[in-house]
Amino acid sequence: MSTSTGRIMQEIGELAMEHGWESYIAYSYGRDGIKPCRSTLVPVGNRLDVALHGLATRLADRHGLASKHATLQFIKKIDEIGPDIVHIHNIHGYFLNYQELFGYLKEQNVQIVWTVHDCWLYTGHCYHYSYAGCNRWQTGCGHCPQRSEFPRSWLIDRSHRNWADKRAAFCSIPKERMTIVTVSNWMRGEMSRSMLADFDYRTIHNGIDLSVFKPSTDSSIRSKYGIGERHIVLGVAGIWSREKGLDDLIALHRQLKADEVMVLVGIDDTIARRLPDGVIAIRRTDNIGELAQLYSAADVFVNATWQDNYPTVNLEAIACGTPVVTYRTGGSIESVTADTGRVVEQGDIDGLAKAVASIRSQGKEWYAPRCRAYAEHNFDKNERYIDYLQLYDELLARK
Repeated sequence: MSTSTGRIMQEIGELAMEHGWESYIAYSYGRDGIKPCRSTLVPVGNRLDVALHGLATRLADRHGLASKHATLQFIKKIDEIGPDIVHIHNIHGYFLNYQELFGYLKEQNVQIVWTVHDCWLYTGHCYHYSYAGCNRWQTGCGHCPQRSEFPRSWLIDRSHRNWADKRAAFCSIPKERMTIVTVSNWMRGEMSRSMLADFDYRTIHNGIDLSVFKPSTDSSIRSKYGIGERHIVLGVAGIWSREKGLDDLIALHRQLKADEVMVLVGIDDTIARRLPDGVIAIRRTDNIGELAQLYSAADVFVNATWQDNYPTVNLEAIACGTPVVTYRTGGSIESVTADTGRVVEQGDIDGLAKAVASIRSQGKEWYAPRCRAYAEHNFDKNERYIDYLQLYDELLARK
């Protein structure tokens, strides 16, 4: 629940309660942190169970197929609650057995909503395949090129069997009882070619808190990090990697002008050692107010991601009045318009530099009001969560 997905679950639950629903949130007791929450919490498993599930994943590529006892205990809790809607988010996290869970759900008279935050549920192994350029998920997987990526398997490639097991479990639910919600139009298009193509789909983009992510005139952040009056090219990621565009941003740094500085947020010690002189590295921060100040102070936010569904960082930057430059990657382009930034082809470092220069030439003062207006019209989390409540009401009417 300390993750962005956990926050989304919590906020949907709180809004549902405001509209007369009861809300229960199940989470991995052995893996996830817990934040204060008005919903009733349902812990699943424990640290030992998570460790054993991790071992089954590493040694036998059986992610999502361990934790049988924890899942059966969780099923008993579902029986006690007797829900009208079961809203699934992420079930891959070393704490649930999807065969047991879906074997139970297919026998229940309950509507299921599944919000898809990444690609794991319709592949035989990986949570994303764009960077690897792999399309094997369309035909059954096998010979996985990302076996060593999350959820990592050391010895065995079980991706073909995993794909078949997922299809058997997930597709056992009657079509009229499961609605899949994608967080981007791109993912909806991808899933139309997946094992789950025949289910009912909706697209509900993620939203953000516009009362937190808003333009700030506080300039103290510049003195705190020694930025001075230089123009800021900003990058933010929870975990930096080549897939998140770290190498591309390092290359872009070499093309910046003397009065420009690159600021990267979310940097750990390992990544910091890789950064060239002149890049300002800021550790991952839970201080959302400071993050909003950084977004607001930046002239441009660059998201050179190679695989993404609908990155929240784009929304946060735009809501703070800062235009975004992004690669033509997945759903990353869905928040970027001519008024809110530029889209560049993947790997085009010169294109990134030209886009940054173009935005500087146009001026932050031109973009800021347009970005904020677009965010207010499209990114308000309360409006996006209301979309879920309307879907709940629609599904209940089917019963």
